Amino acid sequence: MRALQWLQYLERARRRDGKTVFTPAELANISGAEPRSLSVQLGRLVSRGVITRYASGKYGLPGRVSPEDLVGFLDSGAYITGLYAMSRHNLVTQQAATVTCFTNRRHNRSRIRRTPIGTFEFVCTSGAVYNPPDDGVVVCAEQAFCDWLYLCLRNGTEPRSQAAFSGLSRLNAELLVELSDRYPKTVARAIDRIPTLAPSN
Repeated sequence: MRALQWLQYLERARRRDGKTVFTPAELANISGAEPRSLSVQLGRLVSRGVITRYASGKYGLPGRVSPEDLVGFLDSGAYITGLYAMSRHNLVTQQAATVTCFTNRRHNRSRIRRTPIGTFEFVCTSGAVYNPPDDGVVVCAEQAFCDWLYLCLRNGTEPRSQAAFSGLSRLNAELLVELSDRYPKTVARAIDRIPTLAPSN
């Protein structure tokens, strides 16, 4: 397949199916190429900027893959939370430098994964703290906030010095109380110490 054909096919797949990340096996099916030939083609396409290698054995169109698209390929048990998710929910004014992911798997040396779309940090949690969202891979605003507090306290940092809050009053106070039972008591006490939190109407 020529470069233009690759671009056209992958763009169609994105628009039609919402698919943005492809494995070599999927690309081999698309092109009909043998594995060795495909490896050479992929190397050329990546060097020419036609496609991007987002992780080992994971390819997609340049600029078309988001952290939400990629996280499941890096760790099928992971979900996005913490400061990155808070930013997505407009709870903080700054952009997160790292995509924080909770997982129930231990990553050992690969806990930090650097990709073309940013750095992912996988935090192994267990018990009630590990709470994947029912829909999608980004937790709700209230859980993102609680997870972030949990991480700050676990790392020995003062939460209020770590972020510039925006819109915390929109959080559902009842849901915060319900979620806080999943964490050590220090999380509930930290919530009580943040004056900008107010019950939702």
